[in-house]
Amino acid sequence: MSGPGLWLNIAMMVVLCTGIMIGLPVVFILTGCAMFFGGLGILLGVFDAFLLGALAQRVFGTMTSDTLVAIPLFIFMGMMLERSRIAPDLLEAMGRLFGKVNGGLAISVTVVGALLGASAGVVGATVVTMGLIALPAMMRHRYDPGFATGSICAAGTLGQIIPPATVMIVLGEVLASAYQQAQLAQGLFSIDTISVGDLYAGAMIPSLVLTAMYILWQAFLCWWKPATGPAVPAAEAGTVSWSELMEVLVAPIVLLVAILGSTLAGIATPTESAAVGAVGATLLAGLRAGRGSRLPIHAANAAALLLVALGMAFDLRLGRHDAPLADQLALALATVLAVVLALGLLVSLWRTFRDGILAATCHNTMSVTAMIFATLIGATLFSLVFRGLGGDDVVRAFLDAIPGGKYGALFVVMLIVFILGFPLDFVEIVIIVVPIVGPVLMQMGIDPIWLGVLISLNLQTSFLTPPLGPTLFYIQSVLPPGVTSQDVYRGIIPFVGIQVIAILFVVLVPESATWLPKWLFG
Repeated sequence: MSGPGLWLNIAMMVVLCTGIMIGLPVVFILTGCAMFFGGLGILLGVFDAFLLGALAQRVFGTMTSDTLVAIPLFIFMGMMLERSRIAPDLLEAMGRLFGKVNGGLAISVTVVGALLGASAGVVGATVVTMGLIALPAMMRHRYDPGFATGSICAAGTLGQIIPPATVMIVLGEVLASAYQQAQLAQGLFSIDTISVGDLYAGAMIPSLVLTAMYILWQAFLCWWKPATGPAVPAAEAGTVSWSELMEVLVAPIVLLVAILGSTLAGIATPTESAAVGAVGATLLAGLRAGRGSRLPIHAANAAALLLVALGMAFDLRLGRHDAPLADQLALALATVLAVVLALGLLVSLWRTFRDGILAATCHNTMSVTAMIFATLIGATLFSLVFRGLGGDDVVRAFLDAIPGGKYGALFVVMLIVFILGFPLDFVEIVIIVVPIVGPVLMQMGIDPIWLGVLISLNLQTSFLTPPLGPTLFYIQSVLPPGVTSQDVYRGIIPFVGIQVIAILFVVLVPESATWLPKWLFG
């Protein structure tokens, strides 16, 4: 490709990258670039204005996507869990459980980071929360400052790779669209599809392996050098009973198992699972709000579990005239259980509203959701103009010219994504980069699920890498006296090395990301 279209495409990317690097809001720079260069293309006769007619349809499709409806629901769930203050109780219980062994507090931080990350998926909030709660305790027990801050930063980023992270919904939707475009470009009319559930399944093994590697490193280092993470004296650590442990662990674990299990088993779509998560988080927050009987909420939780069991055992569809007696009785029982669940949910909503939790959760959910969807719309316009100016041909020619074939092209794309991880967050990178390079890579034979897992691990590594990793700036905002930025940078390096090993593991063993989706979904 040559001529004005080529230079307009190059100028678009240069202006976009420049605007991002100087700190302009991504939504505005995406939309402004598209409008400006689209107008120039029309004036120069290299862009068909008719293509802009597809924008309204694409925006409407984005806003009404069944999959993307899960985004506000998962954000609501994460915000509600964060404000129900489950993190302090989890950290305290885990600290008492593991604190008596060397490195026990660091291992506790990793376990809680995995649970909170999977629930909330907000890196900044998780890192700051654990930094405020766990870091003073680790310093009080003479932990090495670098080891302590590195453990907190690493644990806080697990939400990017552990399902059901919100960012994976966006990544799954964008990858599915790119995969369809790649197949159409190859002349295929019997199109295979991928779903968010496929990406969840693909990320399960790598995320569990990564978490285990963190814990093994912490345990080994503190065994080798006990002064790095001394054990908490038994008298000071105290004990934790099974009832106390179950009280803080059961609810979040059951919630995550219900969300992931229903999605991976094919019982529910990601959106339906997100709705279950939002309801469960609300009930949990209401239970922890106090000042009232717990009976309505416990009854609602039991009703929810029984409803799931009934739905699996009986056909509960309404409006059937020839339904068997067993189904009719099950439907009547399900109606009673739905009423009990609704009453418990109303009690939880009232308690969270009374304590100021519900209003703040709804406000934050609306803000984050609006940011994500505004970025999606801006990226849709940018992608439309970029392709209309022949950008697909430019990207394809560039990647084809890279030595090493598809693996050389993949390496260059991963390097670009890694660098973009410094100034941008996960959602912005996925929305901007994947629609441009994804179809070309998949035409070269790159598996979409494998690509998605690699992108997630790569960005997680970028967020941790000194000196510009965003996670390092989050932890520096809550450092106690005596802990410096140099301690943070020194402590994070081993965890960055573990991230690189995890990426190499997925690269060398692609089945680690592709086996489970094939086994579950065929």
